[in-house]
Amino acid sequence: MFMALPGPIAASINHMPLPLVRLAVSQVFRRALQEHPDLFDRLGVHADKLFGFTPNDLDLTFVVHPAALSISVYRLGKAPAVAAGVTGSMVTLLALLEGRIDGDAVFFSRDLGVTGDMEAMLALRNALDDCQFDLPRDLSGLAGPLASPVRRAAEFVRERALGQG
Repeated sequence: MFMALPGPIAASINHMPLPLVRLAVSQVFRRALQEHPDLFDRLGVHADKLFGFTPNDLDLTFVVHPAALSISVYRLGKAPAVAAGVTGSMVTLLALLEGRIDGDAVFFSRDLGVTGDMEAMLALRNALDDCQFDLPRDLSGLAGPLASPVRRAAEFVRERALGQG
């Protein structure tokens, strides 16, 4: 349905040292929590569960532990067991995070795979829907004085990736 990451970008990410990927992902995650401090408030009993996100165009799995406000990154096949997991292209996973696509539609079109505790995954989906993520807006502050051009570039890339540009 949506494009996969271009091969050279995926290969570059896949060949980055894992500590560097973890550092970058940790900074992005912290920024997201700063922008959306109530992100996990609605999870209730599901907050202490592990949620896995595996982009099928990368050799990585991201594991989020809401109660600990943490994210971990693993090479494919090395992640711990999770209560609920989602697989799809990185573009699809990011579009879901932002609420730009219908999760049910991509699930039924088989562009998205969901496994494990469906009640926990629905609770997370509802929490994400309430947050109004806008990744270019939320993360552009990490670029300091270049925030405005970085935001515009990220919005352009997002529109192209989602077939809106």
